[in-house]
Amino acid sequence: MALFESYERREKQILAVLKEYGINSIEEAAEVTKAAGLDVYSQVEGIQPICFENANWAYTVGAAIAIKKDCRKAADAAAAIGEGLQAFCIPGSVAEQRKVGLGHGNLGKMLLEEETECFAFLAGHESFAAAEGAIGIAEKANKVRQKPLRVILNGLGKDAAQIISRINGFTFVETRDGLLHRKSRRSIQKILLRRTESQRLTATVANDVTEGVAIMHKEGVDVSITGNSTNPTRFQHPVAGTYKKECIEQGKKYFSVASGGGTGRTLHPDNMAAGPASYGMTDTMGRMHSDAQFAGSSSVPAHVEMMGLIGAGNNPMVGMTVAVAVSIQEAAENGKF
Repeated sequence: MALFESYERREKQILAVLKEYGINSIEEAAEVTKAAGLDVYSQVEGIQPICFENANWAYTVGAAIAIKKDCRKAADAAAAIGEGLQAFCIPGSVAEQRKVGLGHGNLGKMLLEEETECFAFLAGHESFAAAEGAIGIAEKANKVRQKPLRVILNGLGKDAAQIISRINGFTFVETRDGLLHRKSRRSIQKILLRRTESQRLTATVANDVTEGVAIMHKEGVDVSITGNSTNPTRFQHPVAGTYKKECIEQGKKYFSVASGGGTGRTLHPDNMAAGPASYGMTDTMGRMHSDAQFAGSSSVPAHVEMMGLIGAGNNPMVGMTVAVAVSIQEAAENGKF
């Protein structure tokens, strides 16, 4: 019986990778994680409840690899988890070609290292998935870091942002850019509204790209991931691209990850219609600023699955990688392996 979606297209390469670490089957990988006191399946599902079953198993395989590699630090475990995710990429797919599984592992590793101080989800319509990812990070990452990681959600202004903030426990901040009032292009003039549901997460809501860039400077963002940006406003990619240009001018290090895209090879980049057809433009914009480019939607599991990875949004996957990696370090500290 197939354990998960498209099992037969993935089984061969998964078993080949597991064999390198002395694991004979996917079920045996699950036993390795359970012996370490981990319930990876439930942990992943808890971050994005609508994820496909193959996502639960991919992280289980990744966690088993990390344990077999004796990864005792979360950052190292995250990179090993990426090996498991890469094994789940369907041969010949966009995800395999872009090494998206390894990319997710390396992004998780970066967020668990002290050099990264602020991580931003740049989001438009997919803000809820960004919130799921942010919560997965915030609840775990700071357990193993010396300096707490600041996590922000920088999104386009709309009523939904306030609802998302209140449901998920963010501090909601609405800003007004000082562009019309000051000579400095990057000043945030006034905080119009602040709620303090949370001290660990901040959701800032911009009214345009210029303000979004100003928020990035104010927070000192080191690493970010864009949403897939099917909405015609195209907020995320212009913010990341402009911020990157200005960081280069200032000599500041900034690592940009582009979520979304993957179909740009076949769709005209000027197609701005909503829905899957617009991924051509998303793919093109992501290539312009990204240090790493993922494939498929930042929020919709089915679209990431279509790109050949697993059925989980790219944003929630960031939280999954960090959460599982931290649990592995905790298991090691408790003598579970």
